[in-house]
Amino acid sequence: MSYNKPRPRPQLSQSIAQKPYHLIPLPKQKPQLQPPKGQDQYYRDREACSEGTYRVHGRLHLKLTVQTGLHVSTGVVALGTDVGQKSIPLIKTMIQGSAGQLMIPGSSLKGVVRSTYEAITRSCLCKTRAKSNQIPPGYQECRDKTQLCPACRVFGALNWQGLIQFRDAECESTEFRPGFMPSLYQPRPREYPGYFKQGKVAGRKFYYHTIRAVDKGQQQGISVQQAVKTFGFTTSLPYRNLTQAELGTLLIVLGQDTQHAIALKVGGGKPIGMGTMTVEVTSIEPVDNIRDRYLSYRSQSQPLTGKPLQQFIQQAIQAAHRELVQSQPLQELVKVLGYPTKREPPEGMY
Repeated sequence: MSYNKPRPRPQLSQSIAQKPYHLIPLPKQKPQLQPPKGQDQYYRDREACSEGTYRVHGRLHLKLTVQTGLHVSTGVVALGTDVGQKSIPLIKTMIQGSAGQLMIPGSSLKGVVRSTYEAITRSCLCKTRAKSNQIPPGYQECRDKTQLCPACRVFGALNWQGLIQFRDAECESTEFRPGFMPSLYQPRPREYPGYFKQGKVAGRKFYYHTIRAVDKGQQQGISVQQAVKTFGFTTSLPYRNLTQAELGTLLIVLGQDTQHAIALKVGGGKPIGMGTMTVEVTSIEPVDNIRDRYLSYRSQSQPLTGKPLQQFIQQAIQAAHRELVQSQPLQELVKVLGYPTKREPPEGMY
């Protein structure tokens, strides 16, 4: 008798609970490849451009407000006493600044924003774990920097620097709250056939927002350092050489389209409702005339706030809907990332 016979792998029941995520279908048309604008100069602005698509440059100032528990892990587990929590023996930490305030790395924000930007435009499947033969024709990751999809032109690709700079977001408070995250497991595409359609990737995966995050306490969870509801983070995003439609698409992703209000999903614990953040664009510093900027030592851009800011945002969003944004994927995405929501977090296995 053999004692090394492998046991059959248990199958996940599809009737246990509804999945806390949804796959956004890929656009029917293949990625739209075009030559990107280079980094060698600031291209023509509105005043200097007599014909064709003009380029915009400037800086977005953002405030991100936590709606459910937020934890962006450093990968380091520290003693609770090291972060002022005597009742907790060990805790997974977040990045902290010199003053002790929690921080969200710019790379984490970039990944969240880029994935959403990809979903609503005709963009490639970037950094996927799917095998090459599982990727639909035309959706392979951009490798030729002379022909890039909409997302790669803006956020960067192999040997190509993006047009937006993502900086770390700093918490406005030096406080934090300990939370408890249940054990989470890796995706199992073999047990859930919905990941693929006729052997090809079925879409991009996004987790639903929920009204709260699951927290079953220290006995059933992993202690984590987290920011809680109403905590605010601030950051800025410098941009250059964007078309008005590209900037408008970025603003849609940041939840500024009142007709398609969405929120970001940041950090760990997404399946249990963690990481929901709403975004407010507090001001925009547009660079209106590049030439004048370099002809004066005291040249300063006048920040847009209030009504002029909202007009600027709406004009960019309208251009995005005309030129870049795919209507059907956007509608599907709003069903998942739309906020506010009344959806409850999953309880138990799903």
